[in-house]
Amino acid sequence: MDLPLSDYRKMAVAEFDTTKLLAHAAQQARERGYERFPIVDVDSHHYESESMMEILDYLDDPVLRQLALSAGQANAKSNGVVPSGVGYQDMGGRVTRYPLRKMEKTEGPQHRDITLTKRWMDCIGIDVAILFPTPMLQLGVHPQVEVEVALARAYNRWLCEKVLSKEPRIRSMLYLPFNDAEATFRMVQDFGKHEGVCGFMVTAARYRPVHHNSYMKTYALLEDLGLPLGFHAAYNWNDQSMSMLNRFISVHALGFTFHNMVHMANWIVNGIPERFPKLKVVWIESGLAWIPFMMQRFDNEYMMRSSEAPALKKRPSDYMRDMFYTTQPMEMTDMAALETTMRMINAETQLMYSSDYPHWDFDLPSTIYDLPFLSETAKRNILGGNAIRLFDLKLPAQKMAQVA
Repeated sequence: MDLPLSDYRKMAVAEFDTTKLLAHAAQQARERGYERFPIVDVDSHHYESESMMEILDYLDDPVLRQLALSAGQANAKSNGVVPSGVGYQDMGGRVTRYPLRKMEKTEGPQHRDITLTKRWMDCIGIDVAILFPTPMLQLGVHPQVEVEVALARAYNRWLCEKVLSKEPRIRSMLYLPFNDAEATFRMVQDFGKHEGVCGFMVTAARYRPVHHNSYMKTYALLEDLGLPLGFHAAYNWNDQSMSMLNRFISVHALGFTFHNMVHMANWIVNGIPERFPKLKVVWIESGLAWIPFMMQRFDNEYMMRSSEAPALKKRPSDYMRDMFYTTQPMEMTDMAALETTMRMINAETQLMYSSDYPHWDFDLPSTIYDLPFLSETAKRNILGGNAIRLFDLKLPAQKMAQVA
């Protein structure tokens, strides 16, 4: 006899537990001996929307706070504080993680986000995770710049106070409201030395050129502080080009590379690496397959029209090999192509593991550890050593993750 839908829902909620969902990941961690070396996850996520009421309390502007609260009501017609567009991450009828995740039970005095984050970190074998927001990845295309600025500051204050200052295993590259250059500069000024802040992040789905002169003082400040700048990929289905695509798979495949490619083109061709040679740049969650294409394409163009990039002292690909990249989502359908890609980007020193957990396409450390063409040194560098060096992480000698 079939049960009512409500009973099935109750059963699903009762069974929803990260440690159960990641049981096979924990088995992998034990079998591969991850307790022998540190693993740093350079791109993981939480759903800040679950704590949005807390975050809104950090909004300085009482009018925006009231509007944000009212936008969450069922009959609201406004854009709200976060525009739509992050959806479609579920796959119809298959992945049900997102609506159920908020039902997972936590106990103890720690903030819920800390408890849940450490829960999946221990299962996978992660010692340190760099945490990013999720719905806010679309905030760069919000029609009101002042909303992006206000929510970015509120979120960063909340994250620093409630999470980063309480748990040394969780770090973050804080969100920059890049649509406002002055607010971006102040954000680095105000939070650059805060505990747990290991850099700053620009969400790539936006339409402000990274080489505009108004950003130069921010880059100079980041360089002085020794903090990396990350460009975290995202998609915008409302982009004029992307709007021609009729399936999310197409938007996901192209959108996550498109914005990072545009920003990288402007970054290199306009000579930003020459102007700020000590500023480290990280390209996050756009995979790897686009990098060899861009290296070859821009080298070829540069050799024919180098007069249009007078600030460059070497080929575009040489600047790209000085940059850092995260693994996820790593394209693995052609191992020979992947091996060539890793050779071209100097993966042993420039590539950093990322899980993108808990998104539907997340990668376990085994995606790196099991690659047959990597040396043991390269595997350990990619899984943790490169991030420890880039972010100047001070880790204890013993393993932080409770792998067993």
